[in-house]
Amino acid sequence: MTRLSLRVRLALAFAGAMAVLLAVTGAFLYVRLGNTLDEQIDQSVRARADDAAVLVARSGSGLSAARLSEGEESFAQVLSPSGRVLDVTPPLDRTPLLTPEQVARARTETFFVEHDPLRGLDTGRVRLLATPVEADGRRYVIVSGASLQDRDEALTALGRQLLIGGPIALLLASLAGYLLAGAALRPVESMRRRAEEISATVAGRRLPVPDADDEVGRLARTLNEMLARIEEGVERERRFVAEASHELRTPLALLKAELELALRHPRSAEELRAAIASAAEETDRLTLLAEDLLVLARSDEGQLRLDAKPVRAQELLDTVARRFERRAQAAGLALEVEAPSELTTVGDPVRLEQALGNVVDNAVRYGAGTVRLEARRQNGDVELCVSDQGAGFDPEFLPHAFERFSRDDGGRVRGSTGLGLAIVRAIARAHGGTAAARNGAGGGAEVTLVLPA
Repeated sequence: MTRLSLRVRLALAFAGAMAVLLAVTGAFLYVRLGNTLDEQIDQSVRARADDAAVLVARSGSGLSAARLSEGEESFAQVLSPSGRVLDVTPPLDRTPLLTPEQVARARTETFFVEHDPLRGLDTGRVRLLATPVEADGRRYVIVSGASLQDRDEALTALGRQLLIGGPIALLLASLAGYLLAGAALRPVESMRRRAEEISATVAGRRLPVPDADDEVGRLARTLNEMLARIEEGVERERRFVAEASHELRTPLALLKAELELALRHPRSAEELRAAIASAAEETDRLTLLAEDLLVLARSDEGQLRLDAKPVRAQELLDTVARRFERRAQAAGLALEVEAPSELTTVGDPVRLEQALGNVVDNAVRYGAGTVRLEARRQNGDVELCVSDQGAGFDPEFLPHAFERFSRDDGGRVRGSTGLGLAIVRAIARAHGGTAAARNGAGGGAEVTLVLPA
């Protein structure tokens, strides 16, 4: 079954609501008019009954002298307590208008009753009022009535007009609803057509935003913001793949060259060992690069698993310092650890050691003087800071320090993969913290991880 368009569904819903509204309004008008006409007829019948009661009270006056009738629309009868007709207005005959049971009831109370068409009157159904009256010490029953023909004709005419005008009004309202729905959905259709033209190969295309600040306009702006985020993510992933491919190409090419040279000419045992050692070095570099890429990929997907537990900051820094102690001595650097013994945080020790290790590795490679590993409490958080006394970061590099494959061509990270600080930030974010890089006031570089206490 073909699904109806939103415009048609809106028009049908509007038409259904209008149909109910018109039906309720028509029924209300019909009932209201009927009640109003009934009230007018009842007032008229009561007035005639009062006039007839006055005539009955006058000795010797008959109803024929009352001139109550206007054509055949009103009439009256006087009945004895037994129900016998004592007087009547022409052109009615002397047939009682009430049954014996109704006569008995009329002797004690006043009530209305509707009656079938009467003989002698060509007026259709009639409405009767029976009321008791005292005259000459006797109790009589006065029956006054009026034709319902005009009332029925008015209601019939109104019903006919509603049956004719209602569908016409519903049709016009439905057409107006269809046009209004089309006008309201026109910006949505424009957005749909533009969305068909947007693809990953075309950058910068956005959906048209209506001038009105309504739900559709807010939807268009929200979708444009989403497109910008998707475009940024696609561009980042494209750049990531391209740069990762470039980084992998160099060690793979060197590895292949070493193996080809080792196989191409006869070599001594020392030359073969040197070639194998170089190949092993490139293999280690490939392994490290693959591990770094895997960490970043898991971080992007929110799947970087953490074995969180309480960690003492001093133990964490001491562990990292011991790992780099020999390398620092070989480079002529000193390692210092400064942390309060009671300072703790909650995190994954392995991941935190990896992040701090990347920072210390950069400091040992490119720093000078003393490399300090510090831990301190700041504004309720725990700061893990690594600083050195080298040349520091290039100021133009600092805004991009934690971007993937970002390198400080001024000297600090020359020859690296450019993933170390990106991994530091990824691990810090996975712990609910942040990472920052800056140049110290007295020179040198400083990288800080801020973790919740």
